[in-house]
Amino acid sequence: MSSESPLQAGSTAASQSALRPTKQLGLLWLLLALWPLVVPNSYIVSLGSTFFINLLLIASLNLLVGYTGLTSLAHAAFWGIGAYVSGIFAIQTGFSPWLGTLLAMLACALVACLIGLSTLRLSGHYLAMATLGFNAIVTVVLVAQVDWTGGPNGLIGIPSYTLGSYDLSDPTAFFYVTWIISALVMLSLLFFLRSRSGRALQAIRSSDIGAACMGIPVVKYKVAIFALASAIAGLAGALYAHQNFYISPDSFTFSISVLLLVMVAIGGFGRYWGPFYGALLYTALPELVRQYHDIELLILGAAMIAVVGFMPGGLAYLVEKLSLRRNKS
Repeated sequence: MSSESPLQAGSTAASQSALRPTKQLGLLWLLLALWPLVVPNSYIVSLGSTFFINLLLIASLNLLVGYTGLTSLAHAAFWGIGAYVSGIFAIQTGFSPWLGTLLAMLACALVACLIGLSTLRLSGHYLAMATLGFNAIVTVVLVAQVDWTGGPNGLIGIPSYTLGSYDLSDPTAFFYVTWIISALVMLSLLFFLRSRSGRALQAIRSSDIGAACMGIPVVKYKVAIFALASAIAGLAGALYAHQNFYISPDSFTFSISVLLLVMVAIGGFGRYWGPFYGALLYTALPELVRQYHDIELLILGAAMIAVVGFMPGGLAYLVEKLSLRRNKS
């Protein structure tokens, strides 16, 4: 007869269930590490790096929209702020791009705090409109400040990352940079979402009033998560800038924020694995339909209608459902 108490048994079961996604994540990342070894050329290798950057973008937006219930249409703006801060810092000072990346994350977090303190008391369409306005302001500033940003022509001459004397501009080397960074971020998000703070976010998503009655400082949590999501978007922006060595305002417009939100919805709002499917689609679709003009938006629109109408949980929910059926059979 086991001497384990029901409380200990519940604790053991919870820890086992928490380890399962961690093992799945570790296995997935080990498989992804083989990407440069099996693809035919460096361009396909660079698409792997783009996937990891898109994953950071969509996962951070899912943290904000899917888990906290805050509809933001300014995520591309923070992506752009991160890219330009890191790029300008590296060009103007000649210091390490790694330092510029940290500065980009800090700048995005500080701007998010300032914006969040004035807008996150709003909700629904009002919050969406406020963040939309911020994205429009950022786009105008990036175009207008020609001396700093290069204006409509973009910012050129962004240096690559280095590790000591080793240049990381090679597609394979840069792939493993993004591979390591995205692994650390996704693992951290996994543990964060299973923590007390993560459960508080889901309570806020369900009801602001109910969460406040439970003693959760709602506004404080909203601002903190807005800052965290924006900092991760800034990290993605810095990686994007030092991958391509060039950035332009066209990459960070309001329409990109909408596309990112669509990717979160297609992947699955508030589901940990949702951003993986959203990032995969966001990375692969432009390559698959490159020869067909304007068909990309048509496919995304049809996919969004299908998700809203037939599987509101997104692709992650569909995969979970199919997996459960297979296990039962």
